[in-house]
Amino acid sequence: MQNDKLKNLVHLHFIVFVWGFTAILGKLITIDALPLVWYRMGIAFVLIILYVLVKKIKIKISKKTLITMVLGGIVVALHWVTFFMAIKVSNVSIALATLSIGAFFTAILEPICFKRKIVVYELLFGLLVIFGLYFIFRVDTSYLYGMILAAISAFLAATFSIINGKLVQKEKPSIIAMVELGTGVVFLSIYFLCTNTFTADFFKITVKDWFFLFILSSICTAYAFIAAVKVMRFLTPYTVMLTTNLEPVYGILMALLLLGESKEINSMFYVGALIILTTVVANGILKNRSKLKK
Repeated sequence: MQNDKLKNLVHLHFIVFVWGFTAILGKLITIDALPLVWYRMGIAFVLIILYVLVKKIKIKISKKTLITMVLGGIVVALHWVTFFMAIKVSNVSIALATLSIGAFFTAILEPICFKRKIVVYELLFGLLVIFGLYFIFRVDTSYLYGMILAAISAFLAATFSIINGKLVQKEKPSIIAMVELGTGVVFLSIYFLCTNTFTADFFKITVKDWFFLFILSSICTAYAFIAAVKVMRFLTPYTVMLTTNLEPVYGILMALLLLGESKEINSMFYVGALIILTTVVANGILKNRSKLKK
């Protein structure tokens, strides 16, 4: 059991690295946030349907579970929309770093939804992550709108993590991903139809954007989505959300290397990164000790 937990924790860290690259792709893709998310979810939805058909996975969902999945799909669509909007109006570093406050939201929401007591050290770790991010960079007030959008995205990510933490206990990750992504596509399509967004220009995508969209939809969404939900069978939503806080560290480093963002890495970046890493490791140690005592 402990080996399974360690294996899934390592897998989660790889997924988080992939998510960090998602922000880079979001910046490279030239279309706006809303259509970007629609294409991302649509392509990933098709890929997952093919996966379900090839694997011959049976689809049997209760009405109550289906409603929860539909809610999860709407939440994840809004999470991605606000996330990519934050990247478009600010930059990768600002969006990813602000997104890390999701651990603090999860520390509050998870006890309520799973009907357990609030764990003090989880709240403390959530605050430590925010403190660590302070050292990574000093925020320019001109990026305030981007920070607000990223903060909303972080709350939605925490909510999404809680929803899937419950769903994965009784449903296959691929089915959860298929329904939620499909719901997201339908949800955004209804909005586009109501706002007359589906025009000829909407479907004019450059070859370069199609290339980046496919990578985003296949590796960073279809694969990462199913894999992330699957690891929740072994890890708590809080642990998943806290580990996700490494995403800004990976993403900011990649942004500096690939996008040439003006933010320079100095000693304060390493101080902040060390605080986040230490927090993640400490959480894992405490979680393992609590499991062993039971």
